[in-house]
Amino acid sequence: MNPAQAYTIMFFTGGFLYCALEILMRGYSHISMLLAGGICFVLVGAVQNLLGGQASLVGQMLLCSLMITVVEFVVGMIVNRYLHLAVWDYSGQQYNFRGQICLLYCNLWFWLSGPVIVLHDLMEHFLLNVPMQHYKIF
Repeated sequence: MNPAQAYTIMFFTGGFLYCALEILMRGYSHISMLLAGGICFVLVGAVQNLLGGQASLVGQMLLCSLMITVVEFVVGMIVNRYLHLAVWDYSGQQYNFRGQICLLYCNLWFWLSGPVIVLHDLMEHFLLNVPMQHYKIF
C-alpha cells in the first residue's frame, strides 16, 4: 500500500473515532469533528516522527494533548465563531478559553492520546511496514 492510501485510511479512522467519542459523550457529532479527528490522528504520528523516538510515552501524550487542543481551538474558531454553526460551546465550563477549549477536555485528550499513539503506530506497522515502536513510559 502506498503512503497516500495508508494515511487516507488513518485520517478517516481518526475522524470516525473522534465522532464516535462525541456521540458516546453527548449523543451527536458534526462533520467538522470528522475533519478535526482525522487531522489530529495524522498529527499524532507527526509528533512521534518529529521527536524521533526520543520522548517517553507520557511526553508524547502531553504533546499530543496540547496539539489536539490547538486543533480543537482552530476548528472551533472557524466552525463556531466564523461560520456561526454553534457545534460546541464550553463557555459554561471552568477554565475555558473563548468557549472553544477547556481544561477538562485538554486533560481528557492527554489520557486518550496514549491508546491513540499505540493505534497509530499499529496502523503504520500494518499498512506501511514501519517497525513497531518500543515505548518507554517516562
